[in-house]
Amino acid sequence: MEETYFLTFREARRLLLSSGGVRLNLDLRKTNRTFEITREGDRFIFPDGTEVEKNVLERIARDEDTVYFVRSGGVYKAAIARNGFYKLVPTIPPTIEINGIRMHRTKGTNPLQDTRSKVNSVRPGEGETVLDTCMGLGYTAIEASKRGAYVMTIEKDPNVIELARINPWSRELFTGGKVQVIQGDALEVVRRFKDESFDVIIHDPPRFSLAGQLYSSEFYRELFRVLRPGGRLFHYVGNPGKRYRGKDLQRGVMERLRGAGFVGVRRTEKALGVVAKKPTGPL
Repeated sequence: MEETYFLTFREARRLLLSSGGVRLNLDLRKTNRTFEITREGDRFIFPDGTEVEKNVLERIARDEDTVYFVRSGGVYKAAIARNGFYKLVPTIPPTIEINGIRMHRTKGTNPLQDTRSKVNSVRPGEGETVLDTCMGLGYTAIEASKRGAYVMTIEKDPNVIELARINPWSRELFTGGKVQVIQGDALEVVRRFKDESFDVIIHDPPRFSLAGQLYSSEFYRELFRVLRPGGRLFHYVGNPGKRYRGKDLQRGVMERLRGAGFVGVRRTEKALGVVAKKPTGPL
């Protein structure tokens, strides 16, 4: 398999300060593996023989908001300009930014801690089946699968899936065997599932202004239908008290979840969301 080496401003700055060879982690700290890069004047030679000029590294060193990668003799941005602008941002692990909006919390936390707080809200376990409605870079699906669950995750945007395939922290989505990736609109995909298919649902949608249908009573009724009796739901909403068009978004979510049949609906402050259950008996 062709090796890919990832660079951020951190690695670029270390290389520029080196006078000869230097060992660096080149998979965005996914592992502890390091590689030897040698310097010959203004050229930096990677293990596969790719030569990167000093002026290229200087540009990367100035760019603190983008991930780059070296592959097949070239240096590329981990970015896609197609129906918008998508890129990996060099937090550890990376987040994805779409048209300037980051898809993970990064202030005072990191995407992995953010993911774990969401998954801990519903604690999927060995042998359970999890629905992850909005894949993104797949950290939620991967974390749930590491706890022994089988996960089905949905992603509407092919550009997001393409960046996930590039991102080393998303690798288990496509290689681990316990995650099934489905490309499609979440509402339409969920409608095709049989009743009571899942033990746990993790619903982490884009902001309301971008995907209002994923906050609708119609969608919540579908989530209720496909959840098994006693099953758990986590719904990311964002900062408590956040308002949309003058209305308290979190309160509205909780009211619509109750209207769809969920019980035990309550806020979970650490994960900035709401948890709920499907009752085990008749309503």
